Amino acid sequence: MLLTSHHRCAPPRRGGRRPRSGVADLAGCLLLLALVAAAAVFCLSSSSSRARSRLQHEDGGSRETLPSGSGATPRVTIFSAPRPAPEGSPARQELAVRSWLALPGNVSVVLLGAHASSLAIAGRLGRRVTVDAAIDSAFTGTPFFHSIVARAQAASDSDICVLVDAEIILLPEIVNALAHLSKVDRDWFLVAMSRNITEFHYQLADNGSHWVQADGKTVSFRKLREIPADKWASESSDKGLIVAWNSPSSPLHAGVLPSFLYGRGAHNRWLAHEVLSSEMRLVFDASGLVLGFYPESFSSMYDMSASKSGRLPAGSWEYSVNCHLAAIYGSYCYQLPRRHSTVLHKVVKQSEDYLFSKAHELTLSDFVISKKEKAHGGGGSLRRNENVCLSGHPHSSNLPYSLSMLLEHAADKNRSVVLGVAGVSYRDMLMNWACRLRHLRVTNFIVCALDHETYEFSVLQGLPVLRDPLSPKNVSFDDCHFGTKCFQQVTKVKSRIVLEILKLGYNVLLSDVDVYWFDNPMPFLYSLGPATFGAQSDEYNETGPINLPRRLNSGFYFARSDNATITAMQMIVKHASDSGLSEQPSFYDVMCGKNGTNRISDDKCLEPNTNLTVVFLNRDLFPNGAYKGLWEKHDVQSTCKKLGCFIIHNNWINGRKKKLRRQMSTGLWDYDPTSRLCLKDWSDRGSFRLMGQFHLFEDTDR
Repeated sequence: MLLTSHHRCAPPRRGGRRPRSGVADLAGCLLLLALVAAAAVFCLSSSSSRARSRLQHEDGGSRETLPSGSGATPRVTIFSAPRPAPEGSPARQELAVRSWLALPGNVSVVLLGAHASSLAIAGRLGRRVTVDAAIDSAFTGTPFFHSIVARAQAASDSDICVLVDAEIILLPEIVNALAHLSKVDRDWFLVAMSRNITEFHYQLADNGSHWVQADGKTVSFRKLREIPADKWASESSDKGLIVAWNSPSSPLHAGVLPSFLYGRGAHNRWLAHEVLSSEMRLVFDASGLVLGFYPESFSSMYDMSASKSGRLPAGSWEYSVNCHLAAIYGSYCYQLPRRHSTVLHKVVKQSEDYLFSKAHELTLSDFVISKKEKAHGGGGSLRRNENVCLSGHPHSSNLPYSLSMLLEHAADKNRSVVLGVAGVSYRDMLMNWACRLRHLRVTNFIVCALDHETYEFSVLQGLPVLRDPLSPKNVSFDDCHFGTKCFQQVTKVKSRIVLEILKLGYNVLLSDVDVYWFDNPMPFLYSLGPATFGAQSDEYNETGPINLPRRLNSGFYFARSDNATITAMQMIVKHASDSGLSEQPSFYDVMCGKNGTNRISDDKCLEPNTNLTVVFLNRDLFPNGAYKGLWEKHDVQSTCKKLGCFIIHNNWINGRKKKLRRQMSTGLWDYDPTSRLCLKDWSDRGSFRLMGQFHLFEDTDR
């Protein structure tokens, strides 16, 4: 088709006669333009008629043409989360990313996570590859699938998002198919199974424009598509899926996307099923096209014996978590009545045309060999076999790690850990605390759960959690604040756990989960030196001593693992167990003496039996909830930063609801309980806060 804007009247030949007037010249141009436009319309009409005739003729008229829209080249962004060695192969990942950059059209790549391998790949391959580390991950380093999808949906500069495993090589066919689908005037979702290739002997040329053999000879894309492929093993087939969708900001499905662990099975197929069931988008099954392939079997490259650090056993429990989530969220594991789908279409290619035909179910299982097939050589539905597995999975999750294993994994170079303690009534506050620590890159924290509900919630949220078997039962949901009987029982758990950790040789920063962190205080607290116990002061008067009787706050303190501190903590635990009060008075009475007899200055005490120095921390740096009325300031964060605050404690207020209201209304909140995601720079914080005012006191389910 000729575009009329590209044509102009020819200039007169040298020596020829010029037209007699400008009017005649203009008339000639207009006539030529009209003829060109008419010819173009005729050609387009004839071409469209032939295409419709051909599509209707195929398969007895069962194939159809979907509505078409703009023909502009779509902006495609490929998202992936590379895995560090030994689980992932840096060489295969770089080859895969180079294949993505070699795709035609407007393609960019976003690597998710903060692994050094991702940064190295981006540094070598140029500006079209960026790294976004602001992705939620479990304490093992495994990214969360719902965080990855949320990041992709926040891609305002993209028309189409592609989500693919970091070691899958993509072929130009995927861009051609996506460009064709971009003309559809509806929201859609594409799913396709890549080909599992045992051996791959080709490399991209230096300029990335074509593939070559070992001898340097160019390999055609047709030959690549003809490479024999093996079927995927059912337990690893989820990694072989390629998914893509348009209109990134529009919902993919109805309901909540659970906190699946990325690359640990079930999440891709679960998402495809929920998108299909929700019928909010057209679903295109392009598994019949060769869009990409994986150059080696996953089973031979994934080491189930070690995680990223080599210290924690990875594997089965993370897969069990995903199976558990797939079983309790959505309809993936339920046998729904069979009915014809109104949104599912199968995509096939004939010559250079893409044809769409209505389909009744996804064809992903055609590329997978199930466990039953491997054992008996028979057929079977991947979906049915997987449902049997999921339905038999217990609806609970447990970490296979002891306290000592968690400490070894979490501790920093000084063998220091941050400890948070929470029960079911404070689990959203717990996640806000954990999100804030993640944002500050504080990874050396562990959580003690006071009940099974909080323990399971923490496991599903990727927290390094332990369950205290001696914690009190029947913890009140709304009435467990300072001064209540519940508070007295719960606080005594904290000192017992701290003592146990100290005896294992680790320093402990105990931080209540209602403490908001502006900066990491650990280097400052560690600098206080040995035989020193640093604790927050609960004194609210702005002048005078800050270590008066009962003004030591046991909700934020740093204890070193030395003989003096361990002995003092043993005395505190014993004193608290014999007391009808909370543990907080025991801290002061043991270390500063009853009525403050061991005070040696306005901000220090000296425990005489151990020579342990107790430092009451500067309140400008570590303010409590009543100091200087900071919580009532118009901009709490700016005011605290001017003071140089490391933290601020959300105490001196009674009741869970009031505490939540105060913290959320001041903007010191980093967690969205609806999506179960930490708020990021790309999150819509404004709409979340508006939502929070309506749902502030509603309790989220598991």
